[in-house]
Amino acid sequence: MEKVILEMKGIDKRFSGVHALKSVNLELREGEVHALMGENGAGKSTLMKVLCGIYKRDGGEVVLFDKPVEFNTIKDSQEAGISIIHQELNMMNHLTVAQNIYIGREPMINGVYIDDKKMERDAKALFDRIGVDIDPGAVLGTLTVGKQQMVEIAKAVSHDSKILILDEPTAALTQVEVEELFAIMRDLKAKGIGMIYISHRMDEINRISDRITVMRDGEYVGTLITADTTKDEIVKMMVGRVIYGDKKEASTVQSDAPVVLEVKNLSRGKEIKDVSFKLHRGEILGFSGLMGAGRTEVARAIYGADKIDSGEIYINGKKVNIKTPEVAVKCGICYLSEDRKRYGLLLDKSVSENSVLSNLDDYIHAGWINDAEIDAAAEKENAKLKTKTPSMKQILRNLSGGNQQKVIIARWLLKDCDIFIFDEPTRGIDIGAKSEMYTLMEELASQGKSVIMISSELSEVQRLSDRVVVMCEGRITGELDIADATQEKIMALATMREE
Repeated sequence: MEKVILEMKGIDKRFSGVHALKSVNLELREGEVHALMGENGAGKSTLMKVLCGIYKRDGGEVVLFDKPVEFNTIKDSQEAGISIIHQELNMMNHLTVAQNIYIGREPMINGVYIDDKKMERDAKALFDRIGVDIDPGAVLGTLTVGKQQMVEIAKAVSHDSKILILDEPTAALTQVEVEELFAIMRDLKAKGIGMIYISHRMDEINRISDRITVMRDGEYVGTLITADTTKDEIVKMMVGRVIYGDKKEASTVQSDAPVVLEVKNLSRGKEIKDVSFKLHRGEILGFSGLMGAGRTEVARAIYGADKIDSGEIYINGKKVNIKTPEVAVKCGICYLSEDRKRYGLLLDKSVSENSVLSNLDDYIHAGWINDAEIDAAAEKENAKLKTKTPSMKQILRNLSGGNQQKVIIARWLLKDCDIFIFDEPTRGIDIGAKSEMYTLMEELASQGKSVIMISSELSEVQRLSDRVVVMCEGRITGELDIADATQEKIMALATMREE
């Protein structure tokens, strides 16, 4: 058995009366990939922040390489051999790759000038060591998210890290980039580096991890050997129930359901090419396709976020001219962006403020904002969605990704929109939150709302859609009734490139 290099025993952490971690245990062995799983809000990130010295623990013990340790800053943990790669990369896009790796510890010439050539040579040696082909002199912002992540890993290796924490590392990666990441992880594993891998993607966990520790509501549930467990066992430990649904066998839309949205011959540069489709009342219309197919571009064009070159949009049979998102909202259309933190949220404002953002005028009387009304409205909608938050005054940044997503949905429920566009609604959220999201979309449809759901997960498209529209390189390559929407047919249409 490999040597134990890290033990976290009985870790406790409280925030303003909230018991975030309750006697949590975690063990990491040399050369092991140890998956850390749990719903959003289970305490995974909090536990890692305690390990890295970002938070001071209130109880328990951390033993690193057989010695009890106490970290007061992230620099302390880094110097002890621990590095963390966050889901949202924290680097400087205007600097070169090499500058990002060695920032704050640049090699100097005579103690006066930065030795850029040596820095680039050292960076190149690092990339060779982990088997990555990246130009050290390239400006970081010109690289894909996947390549930027490789730079972060190289930076961690340059610190001679013995423990690497990867937080949702594949959330924004293509399949090719995922394979590159896994190849690097296997190489690091062979060199004896232990890795804590946080992810909600079951297929990845099964491929890359050796053991799995599950947390629920801030508590340690148990540790499993990956090869000896099943997906349902893991899910049951995470949420206390089995939540995976089967493929929808038939559409639930009424045969005479009216068309609420019709798009005709929509075009925008090379991104959208003559796109036409209809959406019926009470329908969940799935949009499928590979990365770069143009699905998000179509959603943004319908919502007025991007200007179109040509095409027509009809709402309930009436032609509309949607030039801005404000017009779209007035037409009863709401859009939940795939990048919620960039386009959907004010992270430093409260849950209440974010919930009423689209209809703030309703709570202003005689020039005064009625905070009590805002809190009551926000609490009512967030209660329906089971948003986990200590209060409506909680700053949104402090909520998990799934709960942030719920706050955006609460906003649109308060606005009472008729057409919901969900763009990758379950990206970066945990399995329990996914199940709740699925239930929410089905409830909206049953209430007569109409949903466009863009998803890269075929199982998700099959689980929820009444019909599936498939795109490739800006074009719609086919439409399938859900009864006929096999994964093979969807993928055949998703790869149907123009001659």
